[in-house]
Amino acid sequence: MTLDQDDINLFREQIKGTKKLRQDTYIAPRIKNKRKQAYNELVQQQDNLFYFSDQYEPLLQEDQKVRYLREGEDSHLLKQLRRGDFEPELFLDLHGLTREQAKSELAVLLHACEKENVHCAGIMTGYGTFALKLQIPRWLVQHPKVRALHQAPKEWGGDAAFLILFETVE
Repeated sequence: MTLDQDDINLFREQIKGTKKLRQDTYIAPRIKNKRKQAYNELVQQQDNLFYFSDQYEPLLQEDQKVRYLREGEDSHLLKQLRRGDFEPELFLDLHGLTREQAKSELAVLLHACEKENVHCAGIMTGYGTFALKLQIPRWLVQHPKVRALHQAPKEWGGDAAFLILFETVE
């Protein structure tokens, strides 16, 4: 589309006496690199998976209720977990998953706990073949930010679940 000479003259007449603005203060907003952010999250998940060795055998009493307390933590934490004093902020249900899928989901849960500053989380293993129920505590005790774990009280899953306390940034 071309403008007529009359339109151009009319425009110039209307803007006569105005000053041209100089636009030099605009700073374009930085666009976050979504690929880099996704990569960083993937690296964090892989770091979490690194902690989960299938060969490691911690000293857990499996004839009683499964429990673990990180060295240097107050022993009263286990009693509080057993009583249900801590309410899980996140809950992970592992029903029907294979060991590898469960390991990956557990890594995602721990990453979410760290990212969202979650203090207590619940993990539902179910009864089934007891494969996950036996393996989950072995993986959890390997993670440096897991402070304690205990078999969940009835209101949070009982014998088929665990509650974990996660180290948070205060």
